[in-house]
Parts: sequence; C-alpha cells; structure tokens
Amino acid sequence: MTTKQRTHTTTTTSTQVKTFPAPAQLATVTDLTPQEVQAVTNAVNPLIADAFALYVKTKNFHWHMSGSHFRDYHLLLDEQADALLDSVDVMAERIRRVGGTTIRSVTHISELQTIEDDNREYVSPGDMMRQLVDDDNHIAKSLRDAIEVCEKNRDTPTSNLLQDILDKVERNKWFMFEVCQGMNNTQ
Repeated sequence: MTTKQRTHTTTTTSTQVKTFPAPAQLATVTDLTPQEVQAVTNAVNPLIADAFALYVKTKNFHWHMSGSHFRDYHLLLDEQADALLDSVDVMAERIRRVGGTTIRSVTHISELQTIEDDNREYVSPGDMMRQLVDDDNHIAKSLRDAIEVCEKNRDTPTSNLLQDILDKVERNKWFMFEVCQGMNNTQ
C-alpha cells in the first residue's frame, strides 16, 4: 500500500478551499482558542477525506467481488462500507460544532486523502482483503495521531468520538485479517 503525503493547503484551479478560519456565518461559538480549533480541524479533515476514499474503494471491491466466497465477502464489504460512511457525518458535524469547516467537494477529498485508489480492471479477492487490511492499519494510525492532537488541544469530545471510530476500524481490520489467514480460501 502506498499512501500520499498529507498536505493542508487545499487549492483548486479557480479557488482555494479553506477549512479554517470559518467565515463569520459558520463560525460556531466555542471556548476553544482559534489555534486549537485549527489544530483539530487540520487533524480531522484528512480523516474524513480518507473515510470517503476508503468507502469508495470498499464499495468498488464489494461491487467487483468474485470467487467461491462471493456472498460472504460481498456482505462483509457492504457492512464495512456502511460503517465508513457513518463515520464521515459524525466527524464532519463534530468539526462544525467546534467552529471549523469541513469537506466541500470531491476535489477537496482528493487533495486531502492519503488512501490510494485502486482502479485496476480486476483485483483478486485476496488482494482486495490485503489492501483493506493495510488501509485500515493506515487509518488506525491516522486516528491515533488525530486523537493525540485533539487531546493536546483541549478537545476531549472529538478525541472520544475518534476513539469510537478507531474501535470500529480495528474490528473491520480484524475481520479482514482473519479472511487473509485462509489465503487459499480467497480465490
């Protein structure tokens, strides 16, 4: 698995996408300092982009699954995609509650995401599962890093929310890992 370097400068061909500071109309009142809000926003928005990217990748694998374990893997991937999509709204609304702004477009997602897409014509079921284990490992590390940022910036509720998401990611990773243990069964 290859991951992209994270950058927090987000630009498009015509405008710059800013996530902080929020325009006055969107600047939710908070007791956090502007620097704390910015740190939390900068830590969580890439997680949201990665959740979107991994959602699409997981659905790609769900739609293009083949082989003798089709039904089981198809259902597993659908369940995991649903969990990813659920996490997006939770994280984005949390950023808004502390006074930041969040993802605005597919372009914004592509600029922040660190999860690589897989556009190959055919991916074997075993390769799909291995990629998802690697991606979940990457997401778990990113979540732990963001939790640390939130804790250093007095945002315990966001830290707690991210810990809940981390627990779900680790559950997904465990299921995928166990599938990979029977490599001869993933054909």
